[in-house]
Amino acid sequence: MRLLIDVGNTALKATLYQQGEIKPCDVNTLPWPQINELIYACVGKSDQLHALLAQANLHNVPCFEAKVSKELGGLQCAYQHYDNLGIDRWLALIAVFTLWPQQNCIVVDTGTATTIDVLTAQGQHLGGWILPGLDLMTRSLTQNTQRVFDDQHTEFSNQLGVNTPNGLKNGALVATIGAVEQAKLHLSGKKPQLIFAGGYAKLLQAQFSGAVFDSQLVMKGLNQWYLLNNK
Repeated sequence: MRLLIDVGNTALKATLYQQGEIKPCDVNTLPWPQINELIYACVGKSDQLHALLAQANLHNVPCFEAKVSKELGGLQCAYQHYDNLGIDRWLALIAVFTLWPQQNCIVVDTGTATTIDVLTAQGQHLGGWILPGLDLMTRSLTQNTQRVFDDQHTEFSNQLGVNTPNGLKNGALVATIGAVEQAKLHLSGKKPQLIFAGGYAKLLQAQFSGAVFDSQLVMKGLNQWYLLNNK
């Protein structure tokens, strides 16, 4: 059994991998005697992660931290200084390269920030963009303007706004949709596969025909990173 941990900007997520399946787990009730390895990726700081690593040490469970590399199993990173690429983006690319081999892909992860990465069928990461996430985008406007306001009842939509709250939220959504459409222009040939992960993934997936939602994309990439580095 393998414990997979992803430390994001706002939360720590944990899953257990066993017999080809990845399932969410409660870090307070982990079956330590059955865990063989702990694999983790860290974007933000986390006291909870340090506590889990200490518990792993007590149970003699080896720990491995995922890192970005220039190349991994045929996947090529676009960044010249590859260690500046966020590990969560790299793991999502690893997962997509493994799950959709020999396909042009666009990977969109919607968290505190929205990241968009473009991957060719040959495994070349062309690069990507980092945008404010939908909530961050709307909050930055309400906090820095005098007459733009939001409410708790208005939902995101791709329609034209007819009042301030839906003008705000719909503007954030269509700005993100537009960025994804622009990403398509960097790929030639067959229509790319769009893969969405993160908090607003289902909302964005619904805006694109044939798009895929994968709630465990980063975890799948984390597990695959370990397998590729321990062949």
